[in-house]
Amino acid sequence: MVFYTVNQVATYLRESFESDILLSDLYVSGEISNLRRSASGHAYFTLKDDTALLNCVMFRGQQGSDVLEDGVSVSTHGRISFYEPRGSTDFIVDLVMAEGAGALSLEFDRLRSQLELEGLFDESRKRSLPPFPKVIGVVTSSSGAVLHDITTVVTRRYPLANILVSPTLVQGDAAPENIVQALNDLNVDGRSDVIVIARGGGSLEELWAFNDEMVARSIYGSKIPVVSAIGHETDFTISDYVADLRAPTPSAAAEMIVPDIIDLKKNVLELWSHINNIMESHFEGYQTGIEIINRDLIRGLPDLEFFRRAIDDLNRESDNSFQHIINMLSVLIDSVDKQLATLNPKATLDRGFVVVQNQQDSVVHSSMSIQKGEIYSLIFADGSARVQSAGK
Repeated sequence: MVFYTVNQVATYLRESFESDILLSDLYVSGEISNLRRSASGHAYFTLKDDTALLNCVMFRGQQGSDVLEDGVSVSTHGRISFYEPRGSTDFIVDLVMAEGAGALSLEFDRLRSQLELEGLFDESRKRSLPPFPKVIGVVTSSSGAVLHDITTVVTRRYPLANILVSPTLVQGDAAPENIVQALNDLNVDGRSDVIVIARGGGSLEELWAFNDEMVARSIYGSKIPVVSAIGHETDFTISDYVADLRAPTPSAAAEMIVPDIIDLKKNVLELWSHINNIMESHFEGYQTGIEIINRDLIRGLPDLEFFRRAIDDLNRESDNSFQHIINMLSVLIDSVDKQLATLNPKATLDRGFVVVQNQQDSVVHSSMSIQKGEIYSLIFADGSARVQSAGK
């Protein structure tokens, strides 16, 4: 026989409750009674029907606490836990809705509250979409009208973009896993600039795959910005809250992620006109500046006409001076020529004089130099003769 401590039994009960799949994720409907709120904001009450009751605890901050009121019938979600200090079995409530809400609505609100607390919906983490996407990844059914609608809008508005389809189931039990895989495939591929997760309208049950926690976390973890376009404008899914941008319809998503090429052309033309106006304004300014500089240069240049006239005057003066010098030199040359003509020995000979030279061709200047028997040359104006001296 084995005896256990109270703590061992209590711990076993708590762990058993927490490991039980049913008891750890439980939806319960019933009537509220014995409601009591603590100073810390927690609520304690019982949930009962005609034959049984559950002790309930709802901690502060959980969704739907404002619905709690004695005698009100509600639908709740939570888990069964065993509280060892008191030895009590409690239903830990994390969501309360007025009676009539279905299980899917309760689960939607529960998961939305949980993910919101974790920060998956924070606006601060949402990314801007690229203004001119080259590749648009689309996660949707390959056979539905949604893909056709997105393709038509993108082709019309911005034909430069390419569409990369990652097909998936969008409804049924296998759809969440398919959607996660399709989204991951686009992230691994890496070519997409933006991803659109899209599905046409439907009931809450038909759209339920996009309220799946796996899908929400996959969108949150995407390296590429995600646009959620699920159902109609009035349909909201968990995917819409997690995505970087929510579009009311798939067609609206296509219009939101690509620019309109008509507007782009108009903007380009307006920009080109604006640039032309700026360039013309600058050119006019430059032209005016050049004209001013040209005038300043002209003012700074010397008076060429004045210098031309001065050069002409100098030319005339130099011509006159040069001519005067020439005339003077001519007169001087004439005078020298006459003097030279006068001093020319030939002119003396023409007047009847004779030049006597000894045998050494030296001119005899005196009769005292005449030696008897010597041969002398007599040079006349018209020739010469040789004679022998007979003495003095």
